[in-house]
Amino acid sequence: MNAKSRNQKAISDLPPMDKKTGDVQVIVETPRNSRNKFKFNPETGLFELGSVLPAGSSFPYDFGFVPGTRSDDGDPLDVLLLMDSSGFPGCSVKARVIGVLEAEQTENGETQRNDRLVAVAQEAHDYRQLKSLKDMCPHLLKELEHFFVSYNELRGKTFRLLADRGPKSAKKLLKKAIRAGRRNGR
Repeated sequence: MNAKSRNQKAISDLPPMDKKTGDVQVIVETPRNSRNKFKFNPETGLFELGSVLPAGSSFPYDFGFVPGTRSDDGDPLDVLLLMDSSGFPGCSVKARVIGVLEAEQTENGETQRNDRLVAVAQEAHDYRQLKSLKDMCPHLLKELEHFFVSYNELRGKTFRLLADRGPKSAKKLLKKAIRAGRRNGR
């Protein structure tokens, strides 16, 4: 088996969720504080540079996806991962889901849902007390919304936060994305 096949197989075969604990498997694409936006390419099995944020901008937290899922935009379900220090592209992290940022994204006149789970790394120290988005500072949620609005605006897209919901809604969305992933062979 060549390296390409091993990389593709390793990521696509990861279980999206631990059935006993309810922990979600997160694959980091873009590390916290990075200007570089990386994206996993399932065709090559590699993490590729997708874009670069302008000077002074960076990702506020690690950003990645749940393997084996498919969200309404056709991609794996996005995750904003709260961790004490940044990970790296391809890093696998078990995390506890604390909520979801329900959002719409518009590009070229076409609007679709593009929700983002928010999760806390199981081994986190600084964020371990967070059980729900309600436990987060309200100002931080506004900053996250502003980041996604400005990040998408720079890419010619419109991002609109519809609601921020707790872990119950997030787990419902996760289960839906896992079912969709199974139907589509992810």
